[in-house]
Amino acid sequence: MAAQAAAAAQAAAAQAAQAEAAESWYLALLGFAEHFRTSSPPKIRLCVHCLQAVFPFKPPQRIEARTHLQLGSVLYHHTKNSEQARSHLEKAIQQFEDVKFEAASLLSELYCQENSVDTAKPLLRKAIQISQQTPYWHCRLLFQLAQLHTLEKDLVSACDLLGVGAEYARVVGSEYTRCSHHLRLPPQLLLMERKLQEVHPLLTLCGQIVENWQGNPIQKESLRVFFLVLQVTHYLDAGQVKSVKPCLKQLQQCIQTISTLHDDEILPSNPADLFHWLPKEHMCVLVYLVTVMHSMQAGYLEKAQKYTDKALMQLEKLKMLDCSPILSSFQVILLEHIIMCRLVTGHKATALQEISQVCQLCQQSPRLFSNHAAQLHTLLGLYCVSVNCMDNAEAQFTTALRLTNHQELWAFIVTNLASVYIREGNRHQEVLYSLLERINPDHSFPVSSHCLRAAAFYVRGLFSFFQGRYNEAKRFLRETLKMSNAEDLNRLTACSLVLLGHIFYVLGNHRESNNMVVPAMQLASKIPDMSVQLWSSALLRDLNKACGNAIDAHEAAQMHQNFSQQLLQDHIEACSLPEHNLITWTDGPPPMQFQAQNGPNTSLASLL
Repeated sequence: MAAQAAAAAQAAAAQAAQAEAAESWYLALLGFAEHFRTSSPPKIRLCVHCLQAVFPFKPPQRIEARTHLQLGSVLYHHTKNSEQARSHLEKAIQQFEDVKFEAASLLSELYCQENSVDTAKPLLRKAIQISQQTPYWHCRLLFQLAQLHTLEKDLVSACDLLGVGAEYARVVGSEYTRCSHHLRLPPQLLLMERKLQEVHPLLTLCGQIVENWQGNPIQKESLRVFFLVLQVTHYLDAGQVKSVKPCLKQLQQCIQTISTLHDDEILPSNPADLFHWLPKEHMCVLVYLVTVMHSMQAGYLEKAQKYTDKALMQLEKLKMLDCSPILSSFQVILLEHIIMCRLVTGHKATALQEISQVCQLCQQSPRLFSNHAAQLHTLLGLYCVSVNCMDNAEAQFTTALRLTNHQELWAFIVTNLASVYIREGNRHQEVLYSLLERINPDHSFPVSSHCLRAAAFYVRGLFSFFQGRYNEAKRFLRETLKMSNAEDLNRLTACSLVLLGHIFYVLGNHRESNNMVVPAMQLASKIPDMSVQLWSSALLRDLNKACGNAIDAHEAAQMHQNFSQQLLQDHIEACSLPEHNLITWTDGPPPMQFQAQNGPNTSLASLL
C-alpha cells in the first residue's frame, strides 16, 4: 500500500510539474504576444507568431480555444486578413462557453463589416439562446442583435430585443442594465424615425430615471452620458443650436467627471452590471464628436477644428490597440464635419485630401461605405460648388439623393442642388421649381429641423434676388434672419445679411446696405467664412465708392484683393491634386487611385 501511495504521489507530482510547465510556457508566449500587440507602433506580425506558437505544444482544449479566439481577434482588429480571422473564430466558437460567446460576438461583427448581416443575425440568435446563464454576454449579445436590426431600419425588432434585455436584467437583479436598456428604447428609436416632436417628453422622463437612480458613481455617470448624448443629438437633429448649449455643457462636465473615476474602484457584484453601452475612452471621443457637430452648425469653425484635432488624436491612440468598427465610424463622421468647415474657411485643397481619406476608410469596410456613400457624394458636391464645377456638383448631388433615405440629409442635398440651379440661370427652370416646391418653408416642409427650414428660406430669397423680385427676396431673407438669430446660426445670419445688403445696394439704398454689410463682414470674419468675406468686401468697396469715401473704398478694395488671391491660390492647388478627379466618380465603390489632372481652371472669373 505504501509503495502504491508513493507511486501515486510521484505521478501527481509529475502531473503538477507538467501543468506548471505548460502554464509557464503558455503565459510566456501570451506575455510576448501582448507586448508586441501593445508596442508603439504595434508589431502585429510578431504578436501573431507568438500566438501561433501555442499550437505545436498540444495545449489543453481550453487554452487552444482561447488562443483561436485571440488570434481571430488580433487578425480581425489589426489586419485585413478576414479569411484567417474568420477561420480562427469559427474554431473558437465550437468550444467552451467563456470563449464561444466572445467569438460569436466578434464573428458577427466581421460578417457585418463584410455586409453579410443575414449571416450575422442567426449566429447571434443561437448565441443568445444558449447564453442565458451568462448574464453579461446575454445582455451584450441581445444589444448587438438589436443594433443590427436598427441598422436595417427594422425598429420593431430592435425595440423587442431591447425590451427582452430590460426584462432579463430585471429578473437577474441588474437595475443598472435594466435602466440602460430602458434609456435606449423609446427615445433612440423615435430619434431614428425622425419623430422629433414626440422625443422631448420621453427624454424628460428618462432624465428623471437617471437622476433618481442609485448606484456606483461610474454606472450613474455612464447613464448620464448616454442620456445627455441622446438629448444633445435631439437638439442638433432639430437644428436648435442655441437651445442645446446647456445640455452640451452638462455632457462635457459629465465626461470630465467620468474620466477621473477608475473602473476598478467599485467592481459590481452582479455580472450583468458589467455590461456598458460604450467604453469610457469611446465616450470621450463621442463627446468631442457632438461638440464638433454643434460648433459646425453654429459657425464656430475654429472651435470645431480644435475639437476635431483632439478627437482624431484620441482616435489614433485608441486604434493602435482597439480597431472596433465604431471608432472608424467616429473618424468618418468627424472628417465629414471638418471637411465642410474647410470648404467654408477657404481650405479646399485640405478638404479634398480629407475627402480622399474618407474614401480610403470606406474602401476598408463595405458596411462603412454603405452607411456613408450619400454623405461622401454630398461632400464632393459641396467641393465642386467651391471650385465652380457646377455640372459635376449637379451629378454628385443627384447621386447622393439616389443613395439616401435619410430625411434631413435629403433636405440638405436638395437645398444645395437648388442653389446650384439658381446660379446656373435658366438651364434647369422646371427642375428648380420642382425642387423649391418640395422644400417650401412656408408650408409642409419635409423635416422638423429649424436650421434646414431657415436655409430653405435663404434659398428662396436667393432665387427671388436672381429673378429681380427684391421685395419678395427681402421677406424670405428677413425670415431667415429671424430664425437664425433665434438659434445662433451664425453662417446663415452672415449670408442673409450680405444678400440683403446687396439687394439694398441694387435698390440705391446705400445707408441700409451699409447697415447690413458691415455686421455681415464682422460675423464672417469671426466664423471665418471666406466667401462671405469676399462678397462683403466687394460690396463695401462699391458702397464707399458710391458715397465718395475714397479711403474706406481703397481699404475695402485691398481686403477684396487679399481674399481673392487667397481663394485663387487655394483653387489652383485643389484642382492640381490628383484627388480632384474624384469629382467624376458617381457610381460604385470609391476609386482606388487617382490620375493627375491635365491642368486646373485658373481663371479668376470662373472662381468668383
